[in-house]
Amino acid sequence: MKRFFYVGITLSAIVFGSLAATAQVQKGKTRLLLTKQLMGGLVQPNCKAIGDGLKEEPADDKAWAALATKAALLNEASYILMADGRCPDGDWAGATTKLREGSEAVYKKIEAKDHEGAQAAFKAMTESCAACHQAHKKK
Repeated sequence: MKRFFYVGITLSAIVFGSLAATAQVQKGKTRLLLTKQLMGGLVQPNCKAIGDGLKEEPADDKAWAALATKAALLNEASYILMADGRCPDGDWAGATTKLREGSEAVYKKIEAKDHEGAQAAFKAMTESCAACHQAHKKK
């Protein structure tokens, strides 16, 4: 009988721990912004704009500056993704670190107006997205 009690307690802890991790992925602990809103309103549009903007070499300083702003916003998003108890596990933390480092590399290449370098850095940065989405995005 005691064995079933301990098994039940262990399973309950696992289930409740999983629910807590899921809640953190969906929303921070105290802030209004849902992770889905963060992705849809900040991360995805800026990531797409950089990808689209680097298909060809930017035409002028204004276009380069716009891309730099988008890379800086992605970098800032990497901090938001870790704030307010959002981070549920090592997959999330690792991908967020790669996003932070990758967006910084993209930013530096854009600032240097290195089109090919920016493209390569962008491709490497987006691998962080794929890793986190594989572990956390609802299918």
